[in-house]
Amino acid sequence: MSRMIHKLEEEIKNKVEKKLHLGHKKEDDKHHEGKQKPPKSGEHKAEHGHHGKHLKEELDSSVGSLVEEFEGDWEPQMGGYSKKLVEFCCSRALTVTCGAIDETISDGSFSRFTFDMMLAWEMPSSADEESHTECVAKEKEEKKVEILTDELQDDVSLFYSDLMPLLVDREPSAGEDAFVWLGTLVPLVGEMVNGRFTFETLTAPTGNRLHFPAYDKFLKEIHRCIKHLQKQETPTGVELADDEFILHVEGTANSQRVVRHIGGTSWPGRLTLTNYALYFEASSIMSYEDALKLDLSKDIEQSVKPAATGPWGAPLFDKAIVYESSELQEGIVLEFPEMTSSTRRDHWLALVKEIMLLHRFLSKFKVESALQVWEMHARTILGIIRLHAAREMLRISPPLPQSFLMFVLLDELPKGDYVLQELAESLKRFNGGHPCSASSILRNLNVSQPCAPCLEPQQISENIEMAQLEDLSSLASAINQAREEGKETDIARATAEGRKEEGISESAQVLMGLLKPLQSLVPWFQGIITWERPLTTSIVIVSTLVVIYKEWVGLAISSFLLWSVAKMMRARRTRIPEKHDRIVIHTGSDQTTMESIVSAQQGLRSVHEILRQTNIALLKIWSILVSRAPKHTNTVMIVLTSCAITLAVVPFKYILIALVLYGSVMTSKLGKYMQNDQGNRRMREWWDSIPVIPVEFVDKESDNLVPHRLVIKRACLPLGDAIFGIRQIE
Repeated sequence: MSRMIHKLEEEIKNKVEKKLHLGHKKEDDKHHEGKQKPPKSGEHKAEHGHHGKHLKEELDSSVGSLVEEFEGDWEPQMGGYSKKLVEFCCSRALTVTCGAIDETISDGSFSRFTFDMMLAWEMPSSADEESHTECVAKEKEEKKVEILTDELQDDVSLFYSDLMPLLVDREPSAGEDAFVWLGTLVPLVGEMVNGRFTFETLTAPTGNRLHFPAYDKFLKEIHRCIKHLQKQETPTGVELADDEFILHVEGTANSQRVVRHIGGTSWPGRLTLTNYALYFEASSIMSYEDALKLDLSKDIEQSVKPAATGPWGAPLFDKAIVYESSELQEGIVLEFPEMTSSTRRDHWLALVKEIMLLHRFLSKFKVESALQVWEMHARTILGIIRLHAAREMLRISPPLPQSFLMFVLLDELPKGDYVLQELAESLKRFNGGHPCSASSILRNLNVSQPCAPCLEPQQISENIEMAQLEDLSSLASAINQAREEGKETDIARATAEGRKEEGISESAQVLMGLLKPLQSLVPWFQGIITWERPLTTSIVIVSTLVVIYKEWVGLAISSFLLWSVAKMMRARRTRIPEKHDRIVIHTGSDQTTMESIVSAQQGLRSVHEILRQTNIALLKIWSILVSRAPKHTNTVMIVLTSCAITLAVVPFKYILIALVLYGSVMTSKLGKYMQNDQGNRRMREWWDSIPVIPVEFVDKESDNLVPHRLVIKRACLPLGDAIFGIRQIE
C-alpha cells in the first residue's frame, strides 16, 4: 500500500507541494490551539497524496485545495482527521464519477477508482496502514484452520478457483466496513441494509477479504445484467408503465422451462417479473398467448409460498411456487423443473416475495412522494441485479437470495421490523437529485423511470454526503443489532436441524426420555389422592380450600412462577449446563427381538382401541345433540339447565370448594365405605343405551345425497347449524 502511495505522490508532487505546505501549517496551528499533537509530516503527505491523481482528474482540482476546503469546516474536537478527509474527498469525487458511470464501468476505471477509495478509507494514514497490516495478518493466521476445515469450501465457485493464483498476499484487499461505507455512498456496489451479508457472501472463499479481481468482476457482471434485462421483450398484450422495469425472465428458448399447472394439465410458457407484477405467457405454436398478470403492487391479501407438483397433480416434486390472492378463486401454480435441487424455485420465490414486501413497505409506512417511492424501487432493483451478478459469479454454489434482497432479509431477521421503521424514516428525508442515489444511477444507466421533478446535482449542498451519513447512524445501529441477533438465531436453529432428521422411533424415544422425570411425580400425586400419607394429603386439601376461599389463585400462580425462577437460578449457580451439556437417552432393552415385536403389536392394538372408543363416544354425543335418542337428550337438557341455574345463583368459589371436598372424601376410606356401586352401574347402563349414528364413507362430497342423512360439512354453515357443525339434508 505504501508503494502505491509513494508512486501517486511522485506524480502530483510538483503541483501540490506548495498547497500541502500551507495546509500543514494551518493544520499545525489548529492542533496547537486544540492542545493536540499534530500528525507527522509524512503522515499528512500520505493522507493528502493518497489517490491524488484520481481526485485531480475527476474534480479538476488539486489535493491541496481539497484539503483547504475540508479544513474550513473541520474542527479538532471532531477527531478522525485522516478518515474524515478521505470521506470528504471521495464524496466530492463520486458526485462527478457517478454522472458517467455507464462508461466508467465498462472500461474498468470506476471499479479501480472505488476500490482505491475503500483502501484509502481503511488506511487513511501511515500509522493506520501499519496497524491494519498487523490486524489482517493476525486474522489470516486465526482463520487458516477454519478455512481448511470448513465444509462449505467443497463447493467454491470456479470463478474464485480461477482467480485464486492472482490473489497473492502482497496485493491489497478491502474489508467489510470499507465495503459497507462505499455502499452508503454508491448503492450500485451494495445496499446499506444488507451490505454486510453481501460482503460475507462475496468473500467467503477468500477469507472475508475483497480483492480487486473479484470486485471488478462483480461490477462488470452488474453492468452486463442491466444491459441484458433492458433487451428483454415486453410480455404479449402488455404495456409496461414508465417506471416498470423487467427484473427476471425465464421460459424462453435460451433459458430453462417454466410450467403452469391447472388441475391435471400443464402449460409451458414464459415468466416475466417486473417491479410491479408477475406475467405468465402460455406458449403457442409460433409465439406466446396474451400474458396473465399477477399484480404484486395491490394492497390486498396475497401470498406466495413453495409447493409440490407432479403428473396429474400428484405432489411429487418440490420445485414449484403457488401464488394465492383474495381476488383469485384458486392459486396459480408455477413449476421450475430442474434435475436435482430446487434452486431455481427458491430464487423465483425470493424475487416475488421481495417485490410484494416492497409494495407492502411503501403502503404500511405511507410513502407517498414520487421521488421517495422511485428511490425505494431503484434500491430494490439494484439489489435484485446484484443477486443476478452474484449468481453468475458463483454458479456452482449459488448464494442465498436473502444476502442481496433487503426486504426478504428483514422479513426473516430478528428485529427486522425495527430496521424497516428506521429505513422508512431515512427514506422520508430523501429529497432526490443527488447523482449517486439509486434513482440517479439507474437514470445514468439509461433505465426508464417515472416522470417526476428531480433536483439537479448542482443544487445539492457540498456537504450533503456527511449529513446523510449522520442521519443514517440510527439505521446502521438497528441493522447491526438485528445482524447480531440473527447470528444467535442461526446458531440456535442449527442445533434444532438435527432433530428434524429423526425418524418416528427416535422422536418417540426422545419424548419418552424427556418425560421420564415427570413420571416420578405420578406416584407422589397418587399417594396424595389415595390418602397413603394422610398428613400430606390433609395439608394439600386445606391449602387448596384456603386459596379458593380467599381467592388467592393469582398469588398461588405467582408463587409457583417464583419457585420456577429460583430453580433456574439454582441450576445456573450449580453450573448444570456445563456439567450436563447433553441429554442421554437409553435405548437398550431387556426384551428379545420377538418380545419387542409382540409388545409393539400390543401397543398398536391399544392405540387402535383408544381411537375406536373415542369415535364411539363422539358419535354418541352427536346422537344426544341432534336428539336421535330423545329420552337421553331430555335427561342431558335437564342436567345442563340445573347446572346453569346453580352457576348463576351460587358463587363459583363455593362450587369449587364443594368439588374439592367431594373428591377428597370419595378417595378416602370413608368415601370407599359410602360408595354405591349401584349408581355407577346405572350410569354405565344409561351410557351404553345411547344409539350411535351410522357412518357412511363416500369418495366425494355431493349435494345429491340420500335424504335424511346427517352430513358433516367442511364448508361454512348457517349460524344456527354452525354450533354443531352439521346439517340435515331433506
